[in-house]
Amino acid sequence: MSRALIIIVVLALVFGFFGCSTYNGMVQKDVNVQEKWAAVQTQYQRRADLIPNLVRTVQGVANFEKSTLTAVIEARAKATSIQLNADQLTPENVARFQQAQQQLGGALSRLLAVAENYPQLKATQNFSELQAQLEGTENRIAVARNDFNTSVRDYNQSVRTFPNNIFAGIFGFQQRGFFEASAAAQQAPTVQF
Repeated sequence: MSRALIIIVVLALVFGFFGCSTYNGMVQKDVNVQEKWAAVQTQYQRRADLIPNLVRTVQGVANFEKSTLTAVIEARAKATSIQLNADQLTPENVARFQQAQQQLGGALSRLLAVAENYPQLKATQNFSELQAQLEGTENRIAVARNDFNTSVRDYNQSVRTFPNNIFAGIFGFQQRGFFEASAAAQQAPTVQF
């Protein structure tokens, strides 16, 4: 064998080994993103499942404003109609999903704020339990979104850094979208005493 052939064979083996480990690392990070996305969807589904019980409890206890209940029901329908799988996590799709979830969150906030005007509603055990479950679910959603963003950050760094970006381009690994704060979150609320 000639010296040049030996060098080419050695370089091909090194490149092949490095390519396999790089590819496998990106696959592991991609699977982690998919797992974290599933956790986010699970928490949002939990919230969507609690809403009909909350609405029925409110309707049963108080002669509640129908517009508030209708807004919650419509926002829930819109939020649950947007389904993304892990392969569709482009920044645009994540933003669309997040916007629908924010509309639902806003409608729920209005429902809970209006419920403050109904002492008999606040006194019922079912409403109190559902409200506590909803608050706990909102905390779980925040944790799941943070975990998702961490996994997306790790994945995106892996896909964008050299020489991984070469293999990412060859094998079709694309960057994933993050959950971002809404524009409304950029302004501090006004507190007056």
